[in-house]
Amino acid sequence: MNLMDILDPACIIAPLDSTDKQAVINELIDRMGESGSVSDVESLKEAVWTREQTRTTGIGHGLAIPHGKCASLKTQALAIGKPAAPIDFEAIDTQPVQLVVLLASPPDKTKDHIEALAHISRLISDAEFRERIYNASSPEEIFELVSAQTA
Repeated sequence: MNLMDILDPACIIAPLDSTDKQAVINELIDRMGESGSVSDVESLKEAVWTREQTRTTGIGHGLAIPHGKCASLKTQALAIGKPAAPIDFEAIDTQPVQLVVLLASPPDKTKDHIEALAHISRLISDAEFRERIYNASSPEEIFELVSAQTA
């Protein structure tokens, strides 16, 4: 699984305008809709928010990976957002989130969905990469960092 296969550079926002969890999710999904990565924005918002309410996707180390499955999706899609200032995502380590990676998948792609989540988690477990991406100041810089790390 290569994240670059599902990441459209137009779906990276740095900095995000939003300052709370639900607004961040909506902003990222709206961008996915604008880019053409997602056709049914409202259904995806509902799927991701419903998933988020069952258990936080703030996994620690300053990362949140909100995700959901939506029947209107033909392929997986990824969006990345960097808040202007760290935000509360109710993370399991209680620390604010510095990067949000949103994953959207078709319902029949469970294996791909789990592999993508695992790949994102592995990237952020690298302390050096984590520091570089948290210090990135532009969508282009974030794209280059992810691209170099997944090559």
